[in-house]
Amino acid sequence: MSVVVPNEILTLTRMTEAEMRQEIAIMLFQREKLTLAQASRFADMHRVAFQHLLASRHIPVHYGVEDFEQDLQNLKEMGRL
Repeated sequence: MSVVVPNEILTLTRMTEAEMRQEIAIMLFQREKLTLAQASRFADMHRVAFQHLLASRHIPVHYGVEDFEQDLQNLKEMGRL
């Protein structure tokens, strides 16, 4: 599924497409609809950068089992485990 945000909305909010994606990702993360990994991918940001964005807004990171398992899988794929 694709969501189209009209340019008019971006202009009205004075946001870029990237900023809009970040805002949506943050909102979904706060509502626990997306994990940290999923939200950072949606925002098209490295997870650490997304965590810094959350921290800059004083949004706590809820790091659950699914996030831990994803980190382990990523490390295995990178040959670091």
